[in-house]
Amino acid sequence: MKLAVHNITGKETSKKIDLSKEIFGFEPNDHAIYLDVKQYLAAQRTGTHKTKGRSEVKGSRRKLRKQKGSGAARVGDIKNPLFRGGGRVFGPQPRSYNFKVNKKVKRLARKSALSHKAKDKNIIVLEDFTFEKPNTKSYSNFLSNFDLLDNKTVLVLSESNKNILLSSRNLKKSRVVLASELNTYDVMNANKLMIMESSINEIEKNF
Repeated sequence: MKLAVHNITGKETSKKIDLSKEIFGFEPNDHAIYLDVKQYLAAQRTGTHKTKGRSEVKGSRRKLRKQKGSGAARVGDIKNPLFRGGGRVFGPQPRSYNFKVNKKVKRLARKSALSHKAKDKNIIVLEDFTFEKPNTKSYSNFLSNFDLLDNKTVLVLSESNKNILLSSRNLKKSRVVLASELNTYDVMNANKLMIMESSINEIEKNF
């Protein structure tokens, strides 16, 4: 699959780049994508939810009334879950939501996600560029050149670039990642995947 290489102004250059069919022309596996995205989102959960049980709430352990003779149901102490202010039965406790997905399944999911984007023509290959200094307006203008300012975009870099990263971080719908850190969720969540020309080799090498 061949794609034209664009410059920062949004115009096509005379260069074309050949994308690997084994990664960008792969037969997508939607279930692998589902598992990888589910695992990614589960790992983002802090799992710090907590309620107090009967042994943790504040209150006396004194029995409220005699066991028999009152005509009412038998009760224990004020911490009884049936009373207001009592402990909660089977309430949430801190836990990790993370679960394991095999490496081969994760690799399959990423290749499938990239293939989906390529199939839908939602990949833009860019000439390598940088900014002289961090500037959000420069990054906004760059996205405007492609009419993508109001779309979710992911820019893939081959190596860390502080100026580009700092320029993009104030834009809610824009994300900048390294090729080595590209994940299935980022790819599927983006409307357009923008890949630096030098990042193609990194992606193909990693996958």
